[in-house]
Amino acid sequence: EQTIKLAVANMTCVSCVPIVKGALSAVPGVTKAVVSAQTASAIVTFDDQKTTAEARIAAVTNAGYPAKRPTTATQ
Repeated sequence: EQTIKLAVANMTCVSCVPIVKGALSAVPGVTKAVVSAQTASAIVTFDDQKTTAEARIAAVTNAGYPAKRPTTATQ
């Protein structure tokens, strides 16, 4: 398992959090997603044999919250 932090745009309130968390949780290989509207970020734990960075970013972006590549390996 690995953990990364994604920067997530357009999260303006706590109502956005479950949408982003749900989008990430639906990606095969994602085992945990902790989403914060305050920091506009998501900390994602995943199996790198089952998912890619592109899949995680696409899931969040398709939910209406553009995401950027991981900022660091572990946070």
